[in-house]
Amino acid sequence: MSGAESPDRLAPDREVTVEDIRELTGAATPHFALQIRDRVARLIEGLAPDHPARIDGERAIARLERMAREGQASGTVQDGELPLPSLVLGSDSADA
Repeated sequence: MSGAESPDRLAPDREVTVEDIRELTGAATPHFALQIRDRVARLIEGLAPDHPARIDGERAIARLERMAREGQASGTVQDGELPLPSLVLGSDSADA
C-alpha cells in the first residue's frame, strides 16, 4: 500500500468528506494501520476542529493506532482462532 493519496481527493477545490475517511479506513488491517493513519492525518490537517470529516478522522486515527498495537478480531472468533496480529511497536515507532 502506498502512502500517496489519490490526486482527486487532494484537489484544492474539493472538500474532504466523512465518506473519504471511511473509504480510507474501512478495510484497514493491523499491518497497514499506521500508513492509513498517516494518510487520514494528512487529509484532515487543514480542516476546522468541528468539521465532521475531521471529527471522524480523529476517531479513525485513534482506532487505527489501537489496531496497530493490539491487533484485530473481526466478526465472531472461533475457538482457538487468533486475531490478526498487531505490529510490535517500540517507544520510538509510534511516530513512524
